[in-house]
Amino acid sequence: MRFLPLPIEGAYLVEPEPIRDDRGFFARVWCQAEFARHGLDARAAQANVGVSPRRGTLRGLHYQDAPHLEAKVVRCLRGAAWDVLVDLRPDSRTYRRWHGVELAAGDWRAVYVPPLCAHGYLTLADDTELWYQASAPFAPDSARGLRYDDPAIGIEWPAPVAVISNRDREWPLLGAAA
Repeated sequence: MRFLPLPIEGAYLVEPEPIRDDRGFFARVWCQAEFARHGLDARAAQANVGVSPRRGTLRGLHYQDAPHLEAKVVRCLRGAAWDVLVDLRPDSRTYRRWHGVELAAGDWRAVYVPPLCAHGYLTLADDTELWYQASAPFAPDSARGLRYDDPAIGIEWPAPVAVISNRDREWPLLGAAA
């Protein structure tokens, strides 16, 4: 696997290195030892799948606060999504910056989202499915979020938001949450 640093401190685009032959290809997409060698949280406490029937579905921006901080590894299995992370770590040199990456079925790339980075995505195709693993189990009392349209963040979403939950629409603005 290749670990390509993203503009958010500690975040990576993880690309498999396929071995191809007449049968197709084989590639490692997760290796605890390789993630740990890059200084990344390599625990896999929980795996989740998000299925969105409609293009323009927005999920996020979510994170877990202490004591249940979580890192995530996010991959698109079907369709396509604009995957976004926002750095909420006050000691980080990229504090309050965001970065987006397009993930699509068949590219097998994943985004490593460090702890205390809010994460969300906008589906770019109907019937989009994202799989992600988290380094800590979901803890409702530590669940937090930010508004996707917060002017203090200024995320440039590539398409209009057509479907969003009331909860995600009503997260506080950055100044009120961080």
